[in-house]
Amino acid sequence: MGSVKRLVADNPVVIFSKTSCSMSHSIKTLIRSFGANPTIHELDEISNGQQVEEELLELGCSPSVPVVFIGKKLVGGANEVMRLNVRCRLKPLLIEANAIWL
Repeated sequence: MGSVKRLVADNPVVIFSKTSCSMSHSIKTLIRSFGANPTIHELDEISNGQQVEEELLELGCSPSVPVVFIGKKLVGGANEVMRLNVRCRLKPLLIEANAIWL
């Protein structure tokens, strides 16, 4: 899990994605709609993408993308992020992580 921890360490919102994944695109768009500027790691474009993807799978992320970390905590995949949004809990989480301001 070393690569994932390093990639998440200094950013309030991190999304692991693949350029061809439509759900990843939707989640990135949703989080950006709140004014957040997530750090995005496209696993099909980074040199250690396969290793990172294996680490995400070990964390229980299946499918492997999208995976969202907010405030250095694993939020989960698309279903979890959408659930938070529907329950009006995504915005407060982004505020708490200092990813957006009021």
